[in-house]
Amino acid sequence: MTGKYFDELEVGMKFKHGGRTVTEMDNVLFTALTMNTQPLHLNEDFASKTEFGQRLVNGIFTFGLVVGLTVADLTDGTIVANLGYDKVAHPNPVFHGDTIYAESEIIEKRESKSRPDVGIVRIKCWGRKPDGTTVVEFERTAMFLKRMKVEG
Repeated sequence: MTGKYFDELEVGMKFKHGGRTVTEMDNVLFTALTMNTQPLHLNEDFASKTEFGQRLVNGIFTFGLVVGLTVADLTDGTIVANLGYDKVAHPNPVFHGDTIYAESEIIEKRESKSRPDVGIVRIKCWGRKPDGTTVVEFERTAMFLKRMKVEG
């Protein structure tokens, strides 16, 4: 497992995660699978006449991509569950061919009140283009496992 345990995380820790280039297929497939009929995502003719001049990548895909980019460094095998997402904002659009990188910062942590084997961690996440333009930001709360202590 490559994720971090509750015990390994401290408020103020920052992580830079990998990136991924978003393709037209990603956008069209995700939008179709989620039954989103928004022409800004699917209709090039329609989108070309908007202020953006082209199709936009579905914001929920962008949000999910950034969560996914954080998994290997933070949560792979070390969380019980994501408990919630707050303060989601999409300050700038994503277009086909854009590469998105993720960053995270631990902003809060506490012991679980009901389970001694876990702790609750709040994480601020950003998705950014290579030039630093923020395309999504949000806060996420997850229940992390504590590292098992070996009795000896």
